[in-house]
Amino acid sequence: MGAGIAQVAAMAGHKVVLYDSNPAALDRAQNSLAIPLQKLQEKGKLASADEVLQRFSFTGDMGEFTDCGLIIEAIVERLDVKQSVFTATEKVVSKECILASNTSSLSITSIAAACTIPERVLGLHFFNPAPLMALVEIIPAIQTNAGHIPEAKALMQQWGKIPVIAKDTPGFIVNRVARPFYGEAIRIYEEGIADIATIDWAMTEIGGFRMGPFTLMDYIGHDVNYVVTETVFQSFFYDPRYKPSFSQKRLLEAGWLGRKSGKGFYDYTEGATQPAPAKDEVLGIQIFERILVMLINEAVDALYLGVASASDLETAMTRGVNYPKGLLSWCDEWGADKCLEKMDSLYDEHHEDRYRASALLRRQAMGKKKFV
Repeated sequence: MGAGIAQVAAMAGHKVVLYDSNPAALDRAQNSLAIPLQKLQEKGKLASADEVLQRFSFTGDMGEFTDCGLIIEAIVERLDVKQSVFTATEKVVSKECILASNTSSLSITSIAAACTIPERVLGLHFFNPAPLMALVEIIPAIQTNAGHIPEAKALMQQWGKIPVIAKDTPGFIVNRVARPFYGEAIRIYEEGIADIATIDWAMTEIGGFRMGPFTLMDYIGHDVNYVVTETVFQSFFYDPRYKPSFSQKRLLEAGWLGRKSGKGFYDYTEGATQPAPAKDEVLGIQIFERILVMLINEAVDALYLGVASASDLETAMTRGVNYPKGLLSWCDEWGADKCLEKMDSLYDEHHEDRYRASALLRRQAMGKKKFV
């Protein structure tokens, strides 16, 4: 991830210092950069791979950060480790240098608290692979100097990215709003309503999503996807809307991480036969509408709680995770009253706080208002 972000910066014309305390990881990063740049040159999308590569310096010495104007951290998702790195980095950079974290779920405010100048810390959350994915979430901590936000936005636009501004809350925009895509799909599977192949079929063929939730979880890796879910759940004081599943946890415990390990929800070993979906349209619509209304409710609640603007929420979900439509636009198409009816029906059936409708969705339904 760090190498990908470095590639984006170098291709935008910047000199880049790529640091890692592990020499082997640094060598891997150096080798991984040469191949995609050469391919871009061969396709005519880059004038000279060598010219871009010359903008890099690779080091295991933080002292080479002295002249940097921006540092972007992209290391393991552990708060104590990130705080330690920010504390060490701050000792070698200038007072004007901006410090950014690529964390996908940890508190930027907590990271900033480890610094002597917390006002210069913010989040710059790129999506993987960074050179290909357009979206970048910009997350100011409560300590962040407000002037750094438009500066960061302008810089990301210069790098060819699409920036959105997110409040410093667990999961920011995408990793918060997208949780029901995974969680509700697993819940439907655990309730015995449909198998994984049928749920994936419903979301792709009926819903128009590029990948079904189980295929996507296997692609991301359960060591990543489950941990993000667990982190968001804990960070939201164990709100049942974000509760992880035992089905996914058991895969993680077994080492069945998805494609990377050869097994996950599906079997990717050579010669394995993939299960066929039950192409029952009535069932498929039921599955699709249940997952979608949970996604819509999450997006509406994020708007209600000021996590992001309506336009940034729409941009984040269409450009960050490639949803067929923005969730607020989808709500407008269905009608907030229909969405509320579906949420209340789920609550009446399950009597779980997981299915509580957002207060804003209820207000919109009563006033017959639209979001976008």
